[in-house]
Amino acid sequence: MAQTADRSISDSASYEVMAVRYGTRSAARSDIFLHYHLYGEPDAPAQMDYFFWVLRGPESMILVDCGFSAESGARRGRTMLCPPVEALRRLGIEPPEVSLLIATHGHYDHIGNLDAFGAAEVIMSGREYDFWTGPLATRAVFATSAETGDIDALRRVDAAGRLRLLRGPIGGLTAVVAPGVEVVEVGGHTPGQLIVIVRTTDGTAVLASDALHYYEEMLLDRPFTHVTDLPAMFTGYELLRSLSRDGSHYLVAGHDPEVMQRFPPVEGTALAVRIGPDLASQ
Repeated sequence: MAQTADRSISDSASYEVMAVRYGTRSAARSDIFLHYHLYGEPDAPAQMDYFFWVLRGPESMILVDCGFSAESGARRGRTMLCPPVEALRRLGIEPPEVSLLIATHGHYDHIGNLDAFGAAEVIMSGREYDFWTGPLATRAVFATSAETGDIDALRRVDAAGRLRLLRGPIGGLTAVVAPGVEVVEVGGHTPGQLIVIVRTTDGTAVLASDALHYYEEMLLDRPFTHVTDLPAMFTGYELLRSLSRDGSHYLVAGHDPEVMQRFPPVEGTALAVRIGPDLASQ
């Protein structure tokens, strides 16, 4: 893998970065970790939270993912705490203000509301788009994590000329997609899984999305249950470890309830936290 922790985002722009918790569900540890029986531990309840992320800059409003739809969430037994568009409005953001939407991967809980952001350019890994619009995505083991309607919406974005697909060598795709915002393709969870690295006013936010559902995956080398390339998933953990060793890089897991305790709340709402120095360091 070509990426290392020795990286910088050359532009001077910085952002207010927020993790917005819009949904949740109750699960078991054996639902979450691949081959959980290997660890010799009793099964136990676990909570999975659902997030999308907001990058509010001086001249642009960027979303990282856009959550699941009310219909797909209800069908899958997920608890919708606040529909993503309404959650944005509670933060004082209207959908037409979003100029860029980074889709980290094609699962139902990350691209379920694309039609609400008709003014936004959408960025995705070309490898990811090719997979979900190709024949392998119809295999049950993959199809269970996606929604046909969401992939159709992605095709509509492409047909409208609003989809920017990033292409590069396997394990070597990085791109600055906006001033102060870099994406890195790590794969693993899905063929083109992206992480997003963002300059904030006091450090760098590393939005792992589903390259790291839970901090425990990285700490204990316990991969998540849904994976397309297990070696790539482990290599992604190594990259995230190297980034998080620097105290100025704030690592944000994609589904871990700990995110809401690790970072300070956004004033006026219980739905969001502001990414920066974690509460333990204050």
